[in-house]
Amino acid sequence: MSRPLLFLDVDGPLNPYAAQPERRPEGYTTIRVALHPGRALRVWLNPEHGAALLGLPFELCWATTWMDAANRWIAPVVGLPALPYVDFGTHLFAERPDGVHWKTEAIVAYAEGRPFAWVDDEQSPADDAYVATRHPGPALLHHVSPRIGLTDDDFAALAEFAARLPG
Repeated sequence: MSRPLLFLDVDGPLNPYAAQPERRPEGYTTIRVALHPGRALRVWLNPEHGAALLGLPFELCWATTWMDAANRWIAPVVGLPALPYVDFGTHLFAERPDGVHWKTEAIVAYAEGRPFAWVDDEQSPADDAYVATRHPGPALLHHVSPRIGLTDDDFAALAEFAARLPG
């Protein structure tokens, strides 16, 4: 049996963008990223997160607006190898009338019934309900504060979820 998937958002969990703008969180480094012409984005990343994520019993996958650009800009700074990513295609930022986040349907389709955890800062009860009715396997939608980013408590919650999975 394959390992469960861990879908990773960048902005919020790995980049605590909502922290006080003048105060980089302890343990984080700053990079400037020019994804599009114009002003570069300030991104805060913790180089210790890669090892912590790789130490979890999951198969890692990007689930972020960065898509493949996360492999170029984010992975090297946090110490991750290139990862597969969910390609949101034309659904990127598409609003849904049912209130389900625009990522949720694509993540459930990508998982193909495999157990998964998804760390993000934008999930809602509508996403929980969508996953509960459309995904046959175990799933954890784990909210991470965009003011703080991933913490030891988040890593513990992910490890506990994985430990409860059958097999």
